[in-house]
Amino acid sequence: MSTANDASDTNSEKTNHIPGIYNYCDRWCERCPFTSRCLNFEMSEEKFGDLENTDITNEVFWQRLSETFAETLGMLKEMAAEKGIDLDSIELEDDDDFERRFEDPAVVHIISHMAKSYIAMVDEWFDSHVYIFEEDHPEFKAAVAADSAQSPPDEDTITLIDSAEVIRWYQHQMYVKLRRALHSFHDEKTDDELDGYPKDSDGSAKVSLIGMDRSISAWGKIITFFPEAEEAILSIIAHLERLRRRTETEFPDARAFVRPGFDE
Repeated sequence: MSTANDASDTNSEKTNHIPGIYNYCDRWCERCPFTSRCLNFEMSEEKFGDLENTDITNEVFWQRLSETFAETLGMLKEMAAEKGIDLDSIELEDDDDFERRFEDPAVVHIISHMAKSYIAMVDEWFDSHVYIFEEDHPEFKAAVAADSAQSPPDEDTITLIDSAEVIRWYQHQMYVKLRRALHSFHDEKTDDELDGYPKDSDGSAKVSLIGMDRSISAWGKIITFFPEAEEAILSIIAHLERLRRRTETEFPDARAFVRPGFDE
């Protein structure tokens, strides 16, 4: 018996649509480089602009943001070195009792706990710095002016507002995707038919990991606008980096999961 997805995928074969591309995306259509090839997007939009040009612009946006990832992690390691902290061996807690709290499947998993803690950290930081994003605030004006001076007017750049939007978009989604990954992983353990096939847990975890990567890069951009907040921001990045490492340990095959369209 055919399903709705089967019908959609069959229709996709007759068009330029990528079958199933919407299954492991981050739902941020405005920033997606594949809207012109997504049947779900087409069905939800009444009017279309020049989707292909929009897709190219979005692809450039994510490429530019990703360029700050290694630089941001470098800043984090420098700060850790100054404080005598080894990030390569750091753990959330050294207490074995803390780790054992999360061994029972009925109890929230440690990475889920950490993702939820990150949500609170982001809210606290933005609540404490809400004035920064007021257009008439001196710090906001200075940040925008400095950014404009450093970049040619015709060059695509990642702005302060862009960075904040990235952080806010993935803030809750990472937690949601990790919860789905953990639930799927629990179900997959009893499903022998999945052996050798791509797993939903890995796909969901990968979407969350991408959110972590992009959020780390966005926080790195925020630092360039407000260097006086560097230590507070790097503390948030450190928490996110620990979450990223733990997620990769929990789902070692997640990075290798091939999402339709995005990773092909």
